[in-house]
This record gives sequence, C-alpha cells and structure tokens, in this order.
Amino acid sequence: MFPREYRGVAFVVGLFLAVQLGALALVPEFVESGYQAVENPDDPTNSLVYVVAIVAMTGLMLAAFRYDLDGAIRLLIVGVSAYLSWYVFSALVSPLAAAVPALAVGAGLLVHPEWYVIDTAGVLMGAGAAGLFGISFGLLPALILLAVLAVYDAISVYGTEHMLSLAEGIMDLNIPVVLVIPLSLSYSLLDGETASDEAAGVGDDGEPDAEAAPDAEGEAAPDAEGEAAPDAEAASDGNGDTEAADPAEAGDPAGLGNRDAFFIGLGDAVIPTVLIASAATFSSAPSLAVPLFGVNLPALLAMVGTLAGLLVLMRWVIQGRPHAGLPLLNGGAIGGYLVGSVVAGVPLIEALGLAAFL
Repeated sequence: MFPREYRGVAFVVGLFLAVQLGALALVPEFVESGYQAVENPDDPTNSLVYVVAIVAMTGLMLAAFRYDLDGAIRLLIVGVSAYLSWYVFSALVSPLAAAVPALAVGAGLLVHPEWYVIDTAGVLMGAGAAGLFGISFGLLPALILLAVLAVYDAISVYGTEHMLSLAEGIMDLNIPVVLVIPLSLSYSLLDGETASDEAAGVGDDGEPDAEAAPDAEGEAAPDAEGEAAPDAEAASDGNGDTEAADPAEAGDPAGLGNRDAFFIGLGDAVIPTVLIASAATFSSAPSLAVPLFGVNLPALLAMVGTLAGLLVLMRWVIQGRPHAGLPLLNGGAIGGYLVGSVVAGVPLIEALGLAAFL
C-alpha cells in the first residue's frame, strides 16, 4: 500500500494523461471538422492576444466578485464546460447527439458538483480546450504562449501575488477550474467546510493557487509561523476554460500525509498540452504508429517532459515547498518537444517555427 500522498500523485498523473491523450485523440477530428479558431495559426501575435485575454479575464473576475456576481461567474464556467464537452462528444457522435451528454455535464455541475463530477468535467474541458488551441496555435505561437505564461505565472506567485484576493470567492463555486485530488476514499467535496474557508491563494486568472480540504478531524495544522495552515495544498492552478493558466503554491511544512484532498489547476494540465497538440498537428516529424492517437516523437517527448515537471512539482508540494507550476510544466514540455524534434531529424529552426520568417 502506497502512502496517501503518493496515491494522490498517481491520481494527478492519471488526470494529466487523460487530458493529454484526450487532446491527441481529438486533434485529427478537430482538424477534419474545421475547428481551427484563427485564419493563420503561424501568426505569433495570436499568443499575445491570448495573454491579453487572460489579463482582461482577471479584471472581469475581480469586478464580478467585488459586486457580488459570483452566480454569474459560476453559470459562465458551467456553460463553458458544457460547450467544450460538446466539442469532445461531437468527435464521437453527431453534433445533435453530442448535445445530450454535454448538457448532462452542465447539469451535473449545477446539481451535484462532487469531486468526481468536477474532475470528469475538467478532463473533458481540458482535452477539448487543448485540442482546439493546439490546432489553432502553430509551433512558434505555442512556444511563445508557454514561455510567456510561465514567466507570468512566476511573477504572479513570487512577485505581485495579485490574485490572492480572489481565493475566497472562486473556491465557493465548485466548478472545474481546478481538479480535485482526493487522498481518502471517504472524501466528499460537498461535506464540511467550503473550500473558500480553507483556500491559501489564487492563480493569475482568478482561480485558487493553493487550496485546503479538511482532514478527518476537520482541523488545520500550524504553519511555520504558528498560524493555521490549510489541510491540503494545491500543486498549481489553471483555468477551467480556454482562457487562462495558473500558478502553484503550497505552504504546508508538514506535507500532505494527513490531508483528505488537494487541488491542482486545470490550466496547468491544459497549457502544456497545447504544445503537445500543436506538435502533433504542425511538426514535420513522421507520425508514430500509435492506434487512436495522432502523435509524433516531438509530441510524445513533450508529454514526457510535462509529466517529469509535474513529478518535480508534486515532490515539492509534498515537502511543503511553494512553487509556481507553469515554469516546471511548460519548461518540461518545451524541453521535451525540442529534444524530440532533434531526435526526429527536424532542424531546430523549423522546430522553433522560425523557418517561415527567415
């Protein structure tokens, strides 16, 4: 029997793999269906527009919580979840038939937002969002996106910490902007205290950076300064739709051994997967003979790099060391992608998406 925290890490890895493999499975269908969101996927300004959208979304969410519009935010995210789920299901069945399970996802989030409902919706959203952005962002825009968001993430965690004021509001909503990682079979997100009572911070798109779930006794462990610390920590955070990526913070010196759950942002799974899907779509490397998935060596090693970064991040979280998530996750994805490109014989200039500009 593995310790609880290692079972939690395995669960996180499983969720990341589900998002990554789901996006790769959807890419061919999305391309065939003409779901590309921009006219020129190689235009690097696409990434800058996306980053501006993150900042704008942050401002909107701050304003919404300031004026008690929490319900509107919740309905918006649930609507986005159902919409992205429709894209996923439409790759399997007709668009009309896909509306039925997509509406069921939205209804489940409204009626019974338990952790397994949120995680299921999060994986569907994450795979759909990463697939859509992956076919819409060429190699250079995808690399710029990951690099800029990694820097922004680090600044948000280590510098401004400007999203901390959103933790209480966003965590009451029980929406799939975060993936819930239960460490106990008896854990229920809907029982006990609300997440906002225990949140430790928020991410750069207005979602929590570090969250807490009560332990079996519902008590909080003291932190290094002797103050109450959360009972479960988030590795990082991200957005649950197609518009943001979030940092990770964890400040529990005692680790996760006595926790019932912790939380990791959906954006931390989505953003690196954008590069994976982009590599599968736009890289000139030959495709690998993998059933059901359109994948090549650059995409495959980008997956490996992301998961390596995730394991390092989770190790730090277990040890109670705070860290922004995207520098590790995006850095691992970019490094793995470049190594895979070189091994596959793709010139570095072409792998960076610069060949068309030279």
